[in-house]
Amino acid sequence: MLFIEYPKCSTCKKAKKWLDEKQISYTDRHIVEENPTYEELKEWYQKSGMPLKKFFNTSGLLYKELQLKDKLKDMSEEEQLKLLASNGMLVKRPLVVDGDMVLTGFKESEWSEKL
Repeated sequence: MLFIEYPKCSTCKKAKKWLDEKQISYTDRHIVEENPTYEELKEWYQKSGMPLKKFFNTSGLLYKELQLKDKLKDMSEEEQLKLLASNGMLVKRPLVVDGDMVLTGFKESEWSEKL
């Protein structure tokens, strides 16, 4: 299982603690040092069945600075994926990928059900 995080993120810390307490093994990846690629994001998006907007860190500073709330609806999927691949801080985290399962953010009830 791949656990993509920003180490300073409090939600990521909570998620990591939860995984450790449940003794669920994972491979850790720093989202800024090793940003997901366009190809990875496209694959995960397709596997997830979620709207692409769920992959954006909508509460992040960069998202707000770029005024993406208003711009995303006018962008193609490809443009949105390229934008996500351009900067890890735009990607919702933590991001968990395990085979065909993809989770964005940390909701304990959802994680309990799926992991």
